[in-house]
Amino acid sequence: MVKPKYKRVILKLSGEALGGEKGFGIDWQVVETICEEIEKVRELGVEVAIVVGGGNFFRGRSAEHIDRATADYMGMLATVINSLALQSILEKRGIPTRVQSAIEMRQIAEPYIRRRAIRHLEKGRVVIFACGTGNPFFSTDTAAALRAAEIDAEAILLAKKVDGVYDSDPKKNPNAKKYDFITYLDVINQRLEVMDSTATSMCMDNEIPIVVFELAKGNILKAVMGENIGTIVNVKEAK
Repeated sequence: MVKPKYKRVILKLSGEALGGEKGFGIDWQVVETICEEIEKVRELGVEVAIVVGGGNFFRGRSAEHIDRATADYMGMLATVINSLALQSILEKRGIPTRVQSAIEMRQIAEPYIRRRAIRHLEKGRVVIFACGTGNPFFSTDTAAALRAAEIDAEAILLAKKVDGVYDSDPKKNPNAKKYDFITYLDVINQRLEVMDSTATSMCMDNEIPIVVFELAKGNILKAVMGENIGTIVNVKEAK
């Protein structure tokens, strides 16, 4: 049996991904498909933690009529809605799941405690990190990088609506070049929209590879197995 490439991963999901084609609200068929893949990954013995965005309900940085800090807190609350949705579907499939929130809300989620999160993973539970870092002005990308460093994740699986990293927007430029491998510094210097610069820098400092791929059926499992399905952001480009 082929062994997975990674033992412990952070799966970063955008809120828009849960919204499906509309990009708003929750497309339950999309959530079911994601959870089905997580179940298969977990059956391989891989420990899975999830960071999910909230852009399918509210995106803090795009709010025009309120101050940025308040808008970011509203966005954090949106991530809780998505986290609870994922937890519900995972547990319907018999997968023990815990939601840990960076902002305390005891009735619906555990507070984030690093050692408790690691223990949950060791016991085979899926852990969903809600509310980003708990601080305004930081994205859920940065939360994914921070939590990955804290729990010693071997990689961040960045599921997006594009099939990798390009040198320009492939929707606008049909000649855009797709990278199989690229360094953190190149991502930062070329201002490529992989993760924000804070998150990318944190991954670089802690040498956490980022696997960027399209959120399509089967791809989460393929990413865990190390198949070349997107772009790997790492310290050095592969020869």
